[in-house]
Amino acid sequence: MSKPEFEFFPATNVDWTPVPGKLPGLHERILAHDPESGVATRMLRFSPGTDTSANGILTHDFWEEVYILEGSIYDISLGKNFTAGMYACRPPGMKHGPWKSQEGCTTFEVRYHIRPR
Repeated sequence: MSKPEFEFFPATNVDWTPVPGKLPGLHERILAHDPESGVATRMLRFSPGTDTSANGILTHDFWEEVYILEGSIYDISLGKNFTAGMYACRPPGMKHGPWKSQEGCTTFEVRYHIRPR
C-alpha cells in the first residue's frame, strides 16, 4: 500500500483534528496517509502557548521533513528558536524536541521510509 493519489485540492478541505495523545494545543491536518506504513503528509499547528515537554524528546523510525509555514517554535533541548521559512530534514532515530510555541506555529511535514533497493 502507499499514500493515495490526489490531484490538486484546497488543503482547507481537510479539517484540523487534535493530535492523538493527551497534550492540548496540537492539531493536525492529514493531507495524505498510508495506514499500512504510517507515513504521512500533514500540516501541524501549535496553538499559542503550547508546550510539548510532557512528550519528552522524540525519535521516529521514519524520515521526517519539516518546513515552518508561519510562527515559531522553540526547541527546549537545543535552546534555539526556529521561525517561518526554516526547514529540517530528520533521518530515522534523530532526536528532536520538546517544543514550546509562545505565538503559535504551523508546519508542513512529509514522513516516509526509504526502502533498500
